[in-house]
Parts: sequence; structure tokens; C-alpha cells
Amino acid sequence: MRCVLAMALVTALAGAACGPPPPSRSGPSSAPATQPQSRPADVTLGVDDVFEVRVYGEADLSNVYRVTPDGSIGFPLIGKVAVVGRAPAEVAREIESRLGRKYLQNPQVTIFVREYKSRRFSVYGQVQRPGTFAYEEGITIIEAVAMAGGFTPMAAENDVQVSRGERGRDVTFKVRVVDVREGKAPAVRINPGDKVFVPERFF
Repeated sequence: MRCVLAMALVTALAGAACGPPPPSRSGPSSAPATQPQSRPADVTLGVDDVFEVRVYGEADLSNVYRVTPDGSIGFPLIGKVAVVGRAPAEVAREIESRLGRKYLQNPQVTIFVREYKSRRFSVYGQVQRPGTFAYEEGITIIEAVAMAGGFTPMAAENDVQVSRGERGRDVTFKVRVVDVREGKAPAVRINPGDKVFVPERFF
């Protein structure tokens, strides 16, 4: 029995040695290039941004605020809170701290950004209303085109170009919007500062 097992093992090793070599890890990849992924946007707040502050269990202290030109909001009980250049979570912690000093015990504050009016993106070319628009968290390229009034009849809808900053340099990639709309391609999210160009189609 041991002899049979030994012979089987020798045969298997010999077959492996004679088999095709493993694929080389060197050399250029044949995989198609992919478009840059949408990075989490810079979430610091700016002038004219609109956000909601919720204080758990304190409906009178929960409200919607717009950042004033001096970069602050006026919050009940604690007064002015500087917000420009700060992340929403950071602002929430300050409000918690200041409320907790005199007014509430262990306050819980959450901030939800409704509009990033300080951050904008542009859509131009073959759209009905080209222009610059306020960025909204999670907006997709289909929604961005809709904000510009939709495509014109001459739009090359599967050749839309998106330009954005990636690691200190400008990157442009093509989006097949028809394919995205039909579920044949993944959704593409817009980043603040993106430039969306819709070219004219040629017959």
C-alpha cells in the first residue's frame, strides 16, 4: 500500500513539473484602464453652506443654519460658533462642549449638511442650461446633467467628459451616460470642482 501511495505522489509531482508555467507577473497589464473613483469630498464647511443641527431630546435647539459671510452661525444659548474650514463633526463637538458647560447634561449633537453652496461644479457643452451649480453630497453625473436642463438633441451622451483634480493633477475621463442610465455601467458621482463637458455628436 505504501508503495502505491509513493508512486502516486511521484507521478503527481512529475505532472506538476511538466505543466504550463505560471503566468508572469512582469510586463504591462492587459486590463482596461478604469475611470478615477469619486473620492470622499472635502467636507469642511464654507460660507453659504446650509446644514441642520440636531440636539437629541431638545427640539427647541434643533434647527437649520446657513453659514454667514463672517464664517459663523448664531446658536441658541451659546451664541456665535465659527464653522468655516471645519468639519461638521468638529463643529458638533464644540456645540456639545459649550452646551454641556452650563445648559445641558451630556448633550448629543449631530450635524447634517443639506447644501454645499460654497462648493460648486460646472456642466457645459451640449446641455440646455450650461453653468455652475452648487454641489450636493452624493450627486451623480445623471443628476448633474439634469440640473443643467438635460442633454440637447445634438449631445454625444455616451462621450461625456469629466475633468477633476486627482492627487495634485487634472484628470479627464469619459463617462457613457446612456450606459449608466440603463444600468450597463456603474454610477459616477460628482466631486466638488468637477467640470462636466458634453460634446456634440457627429453623424
